[in-house]
Amino acid sequence: MLEITDKRMTRFWLTLTKGVEFVIQCISLMKGGEIFVPKIPSMRIVDLAKALAPDCQVKNIGIRPGEKLHEVLLTEDEARHSAAFDEFFVVKPEHPFWKSHYQEWTHGKPLPNGFRYSSDQNEDWLTAKQLLAMAEGE
Repeated sequence: MLEITDKRMTRFWLTLTKGVEFVIQCISLMKGGEIFVPKIPSMRIVDLAKALAPDCQVKNIGIRPGEKLHEVLLTEDEARHSAAFDEFFVVKPEHPFWKSHYQEWTHGKPLPNGFRYSSDQNEDWLTAKQLLAMAEGE
């Protein structure tokens, strides 16, 4: 028996290697004050359970205090001053000094009103096979 807190739960997935590579890439790109958010795949926790233990029965035990159903990496408020790029989002500082000194990140796509980057609304979803391949590659 495999216990999960909620079958609706989703999470973003990133290997340690990819995380380190992203940080190194962002260090070379940053001007100061920005927040970089990677575009990474999501997976349903129930699919993770099936990928790791396909023959196991899954039991829903309920969400624990403080636990969230879905991860949010970019809120609606942050999206108002963010830009989308091929592999990441940049949350630009709202400080007046930043706007007057740095004109970077103007070539990104502005995000629509109400945009939210969360694990349940992601367009990139991992399959069980892809997750296992990620784990083996790490």
